[in-house]
Amino acid sequence: MAKLKVGVLISGRGSNLAALIEAARAADYPAGIGCVVSNKADAPGLSIAAAAGIPTAIVSHRDHPDRETFDRAVSAELERHGVELVVLAGFMRIFSPWFPTRWANRLINIHPSLLPAFKGTHVQRQALAAGVRVSGCTAHLVTPDLDSGPIIAQAAVPVLAGDTEETLSARILRQEHRLYPLVVRWFGEGRIAIDGETVEVTGLACDATLLFSRET
Repeated sequence: MAKLKVGVLISGRGSNLAALIEAARAADYPAGIGCVVSNKADAPGLSIAAAAGIPTAIVSHRDHPDRETFDRAVSAELERHGVELVVLAGFMRIFSPWFPTRWANRLINIHPSLLPAFKGTHVQRQALAAGVRVSGCTAHLVTPDLDSGPIIAQAAVPVLAGDTEETLSARILRQEHRLYPLVVRWFGEGRIAIDGETVEVTGLACDATLLFSRET
């Protein structure tokens, strides 16, 4: 069976990209990365992709007059590589409504909080300020509303005494590297069923979509 072709959008270091590349090396992994697109020419993740032999492209937002024009250029690059699923991995651009509509139910993101709590940026700072005892990350479908798409899966981590924004971010990031390849696997296996605002992962135990950190 042909593997699901994934396009990854990045703006920075590419740590989640690296986790996806590592997962895709397994013979039984049902997805492969067809291309990596960045809006920044100096994104370190481009070197990670190139070292793995993955085609890369730079589509600078500065070369386009508005968001939709930029979005259409990114989409054209993905389509040129036959992408079937778009994965956001530290892509620091807000889309126009056109892009998530064009890629509806085929566009996913991982956000470093347990949505719907703490949307937007500096979410670990928000979590610490709120005094929560548990934080984590959420893989979700992307819709025109920021950080509001249907939740696919989550990973939870403890918030420890003395945590800083940096230590909590690092703990969550390690769980992102577990969760994101798993979610892409489910897409590749055809397990994702979308019913309006709800996502079901078929053929798995109901608790498979919630991971708990092994760290204390």
